[in-house]
Formats: sequence, structure tokens, C-alpha cells
Amino acid sequence: MLAPMAGAAAGAAVGTGLTWPDYAVLAVSLLALVAIGSAFTRQQRGTADFFLARRRIPWWAVCLSFLATEISAATIISVPATAYRENWQYVQFFVGSSLAKIAVAFLFIPAFYRYDCVTIYEFLGHRFGLTSQIAGSIFFFVTRLAGSAVRLMIAAVAVAVLLGWSLAFTLVLFTAVSIVYIALGGVKAVVWTNVFQALAFLVAGALTVAFLATRVDGGLGGMYAAAASAGRLTVINWGPAPGDADFWRRVLTDPNIVWLAVLNGLVGSTAAFGTDHDLMQRLLTVETRRQSQRTLCLTVLGTLVTLAIYLSIGAGLFAYYAQHGSAGLPRPDEIFPHFIRTAMPELLRGAMLTAIVLASIDSPLGSLAASFVTDVYRPVFAPGRDDAHYLLISRVAVVGFGLLLAALAWGFSAFDQFLWLAFKIAGVTFGSLLGVFLLGLLTRLRADRANAVAMVAMALVNLVLLVLIEQKAIALGWSWLVIFGTIGTMVLAPLLRPLLDPPR
Repeated sequence: MLAPMAGAAAGAAVGTGLTWPDYAVLAVSLLALVAIGSAFTRQQRGTADFFLARRRIPWWAVCLSFLATEISAATIISVPATAYRENWQYVQFFVGSSLAKIAVAFLFIPAFYRYDCVTIYEFLGHRFGLTSQIAGSIFFFVTRLAGSAVRLMIAAVAVAVLLGWSLAFTLVLFTAVSIVYIALGGVKAVVWTNVFQALAFLVAGALTVAFLATRVDGGLGGMYAAAASAGRLTVINWGPAPGDADFWRRVLTDPNIVWLAVLNGLVGSTAAFGTDHDLMQRLLTVETRRQSQRTLCLTVLGTLVTLAIYLSIGAGLFAYYAQHGSAGLPRPDEIFPHFIRTAMPELLRGAMLTAIVLASIDSPLGSLAASFVTDVYRPVFAPGRDDAHYLLISRVAVVGFGLLLAALAWGFSAFDQFLWLAFKIAGVTFGSLLGVFLLGLLTRLRADRANAVAMVAMALVNLVLLVLIEQKAIALGWSWLVIFGTIGTMVLAPLLRPLLDPPR
């Protein structure tokens, strides 16, 4: 669906004509990414450099890197679209997500440093065995590739609308740049390009809010007043009272009820931050456990600032088009790129375009390669080889995962409502991952094959539930899937242990 729509909108972009300063800002930024990767090439002497930077990255750089990885193009495009179309109730999820960061900082991170993990799935290997480690890594491959493909597709569609490029060409360009700088510079290149990316989307977003305020009657106050009068600034959804006739139906189907949104934010983000190596890899590059914990807790402030900026952009877009006419506008998921292309001045347009592009090129290829080599290739297929061999395989893995990510992004272009699509995909598998990590952190269970079977079983259950939800066959909100998967894995693994992992 999106490919032809992006092409049509892209044709309109040519008519408005981006100027050479816009292209110059974008070109310089892309060259900067490659230059950063090249600068660290000679420092990659082995996998300790390529995957962990020998734990010598400063904490403040890791904080910005984590923020860039957490935010990405899904926030820059879809949060303004959600605020423009609906309201600010996404803030409720942020509250739960912030609590999750604190939980991960003090429950997960100490264990990863205690076992000196290169990848977090090594913890499962130390705690349970190789089967659990490989299962965790494979679940990470599925979850991260699918989620990152959605994020890549979001940015590619936006840039295609802005620049008049085809979706296929845009995906190829993003993938090529990602492969080059990550394969050359490893995790050091990832972190320092993330710092550049985070500063780009914070500054460009803040300037966009200021620009919107100059184009709306009443300035910044008028912008918020117009959005508030239409219910676009609603933050809390209290939901039905316990005695209401539709109480249970609403509880099961509406993820925006405040206590459900906070709960889903807590559980889902604990899974995302604690069991997804793409995010955790950054936090393992600082020297000590305390620095890693402080870094994660401080990202709450960065996320809050970013969310406030991009929700404000959504409110500003609503006020702007309410006052200037909304006839002929594209669908909400393309409203912000449309505004950038048609209403913003040069340089600012180029800065915002660059922020979107840089956010999309924040790629998981380094963490995927780390998990493949550390958790699968080294222990299963090629144990005992020298570090130069593993470094070569790591770079080959970056290329392979990059090509696969681009193919998946192209496939996801048939979907819409991008912001929620990424969460739905993660809901199928994140519960299984969180369940097995919590078994390792909170219990004394000694299981291995039972963990893997329980993880697969609950992922299949969640996949079936998601299909039924999407087909309207059952009245259930997709946000329950991570909770079901977590509880189901923690219950099923101990029940299967006597059968699959009998004591020796």
C-alpha cells in the first residue's frame, strides 16, 4: 500500500523543489556517518573492540546513544501523527516505560556485569545452558529484525515523500550507509554516530516547534489552545468505573486506559530494555556497573524532552491545518513529512529531513552481529578459532543482516498505523524473552531445554492471539500479549523441566 502512495506523494515533492542547502545538510550528515565509522576502523583488533569497545565509552555518550536507539524514526514521524490524529495519551505509556528503566538498571544490569557478558544472552548460558542462550539469541533476531524493519520503513517512506525518491532506492541507500559505517567501526562507530543523531533530532525538533508557533495565530499559546479545544492534549484516559456494564470489555480491548497503559509500558519496556541486546549493548560499553545504571536512569529525562518536543509538533500540526485548511492532506502517518515538504523554509527543512534520515540509519546490525557470533557461531559452529576469524565473521554478519533488514522493511510497506505495528510485532516474542530472563534473575530454577520449549510455545500462542485480534475474532487488546507471554513462559518452563531437563 505504501509504496505507490509514497511514489505519488514523491511526485508532488519534485514540484515543490527542495533547495540545494537542504540537500547539502543531508549529504554532509551522511558523509559524517561514514567518516565516523572510518575513523574507528583501525581500532577494531578483535571482537572485544568490535562489540564492547573494551568498555571505554563515556557514560554521557552512551546516554545519548541509548536515546537515539530508543527514539528513532518511529518517534519522529509517528508520535506527531498520533498527536495530530488522536491525543497525548501516549504519555501514559512513557510513565510505565520510565519505571521499567529503573527496574532494568537495578535488576538486570548487575547480573550482566557480574558475568562479564559480551551479549546479554550469555547470561542465559551461564544461568541455564547453551540451549537457553541460543533460544534467547534467536528470539532477539526475530524481534529486532521485525521491529527495526518497521522503523526503517517509516523513515524510508517519509524520505521518499520529501525527496521524490522511490521507496526501493531509499531503502538501498539507508542500508548501504548502515552497513559501511558499522562494519568499519563496530560499536564505537554506532555509539558516536548515535550521539550525532540524538543531537540532530533534538535540535531540529525544537526548531520545528518554534517555527510552528510563528505560523499559528496566538503563537505557542494559541497552538496549544487550539489543540486542547479539540481534545488533542488529553493525557489521561481514566477508563470505565468498575461497576460499569462495559468495564471488562474496555479493560481487555482499550490499551489507553491509564493503569493498563502504565502496566503495559512497565512490562513491555522491561522486555525491550532488559532483553533486547540492541539497546543493552550500548549500556555494556561503559566501564562499571554503576555508570551503566546511572546512564539508563538518566535516559528518562532525555526521552521526556524528546517526547514533549514531538507531541508538541503533532499539536502544532493540528492547529496549523485547522487554521490554514486541511483539504487534500495525506493520511495522518504522512502528515509531518507533508508539512516539512510544503511549509517549512530551506535549511530548517533540510535539518528536519536529516534528523529523520539519521534516525532511520540507527541500525541494529552491530548488536545482531554480536549476538550471532557470540551466542551461535562461536559456541556451535566454530569454537576455538582466533579472534581475527571472529572479527571477519562479525563484519560478514553485518552485511548479511543489513540485506535481510532491507528486505523485511520492503515487506512491511503494505501496513499502516506504524507506531502500533512495531509494538504488535514485539508483543509476540518479547514476553517469552522477559519470562526466561526473570526466571534466571528471580528464581533458582535449573532448566535449559524446558526454557526453549516454553518460549516457543508462548510465542506461538501470542501469534495466534494477534491474528485473531487483527481479524476481530476475539475482543482482546494486543497490549496484553507481552504480559501473557511473560507469565506463560514463567509457568510453563518449571512444569516442563522434569520432563525435558531431568536431574542428573
